[in-house]
Amino acid sequence: MPEKDAPMGQTSSEHNGTAVTSLPEKEPSVADLTTELADAKDRHLRSLAEQENIRAQARRDKDEAVQYAAAGFAGDLLSSIDNLERAIASVPEDKRSDATVAGLLTGVEATRRALLDAFAKHGLKRLNPIGEPFNPHRHEASFEAPDTQYPPGSVTSVIQPGYMHHERLLRPALVGVSKTPDPPQKVAPATPDEKPLS
Repeated sequence: MPEKDAPMGQTSSEHNGTAVTSLPEKEPSVADLTTELADAKDRHLRSLAEQENIRAQARRDKDEAVQYAAAGFAGDLLSSIDNLERAIASVPEDKRSDATVAGLLTGVEATRRALLDAFAKHGLKRLNPIGEPFNPHRHEASFEAPDTQYPPGSVTSVIQPGYMHHERLLRPALVGVSKTPDPPQKVAPATPDEKPLS
């Protein structure tokens, strides 16, 4: 039977009765298998460690998101507490004894206290840094002035209080800072040939 008439799947060598045998593959040695197993185990352990790191990071991100979820809302309320404090401070001392003004002032102070209590309940802490060294990460300097009561570089006054939300700064405190007094200006004595101005 000619080669072109051979049934499909048979090669000419099979047709002639001689089978082509493949060379036997070399069996892997114990050392090769041990190395391959160690590599596979190492890849597996690294994969497990990476998965655990991803899970841990996801837990941290979730916990942080829950902890700081109210930060934006709380930041929006800071101007309200500032306005309540300005309203309280704006009432003159002589008007505070008036019954109508005293009633309004009591209500405004109660609202301020309730708002500060709610802040504290949700992890907001007010910064009152008077006497502390100036910290650019928590304070914003508005002015510098000599002050003998505090050492140079200390906060001497708080113009606007700052707030922390847990461990994050929500708003820096706007402060005045003491500085070293300027040395007195030396006035040069008049020389004898200079005439005084009249």
